[in-house]
Amino acid sequence: MKKITSALVALGLGVALSASVQATSNDEAVIERIKAVGSVCIEGDDSCGGAAAAPVAAGGTRSAEEVYTAKCAGCHATGAAGAPKYGTSDWADRGSKGMETLLANAINGINAMPPRGLCADCSDEELQGAIQHMIDSVQ
Repeated sequence: MKKITSALVALGLGVALSASVQATSNDEAVIERIKAVGSVCIEGDDSCGGAAAAPVAAGGTRSAEEVYTAKCAGCHATGAAGAPKYGTSDWADRGSKGMETLLANAINGINAMPPRGLCADCSDEELQGAIQHMIDSVQ
């Protein structure tokens, strides 16, 4: 009888241990599924291990072509939502409005174009360069 009792106790401990391991495994799986996808590092926050980069590289402003390609081409290459298409007479006509007007339109938005287009991190000078790049595409 003692052997049967010992076997049952061992079996009970084994089941309890197995259930505990399974619960831990389930807890770990739940934690893995609900963990944050990413984290936000703000420039100057040392707790990120220096992962936060400055908005503009130390080399200065981006070139007009870089800004156009990265930020403006999404609409201006295809004419999406009525955007004047790069390399077409659309820009010859726009150039007659003058840079001051075109820059103000880019900064404030016009028609379907939101303020600053898709370049919230562009300086006014970078926007002006991208506009000039688009005007120059028809000359």
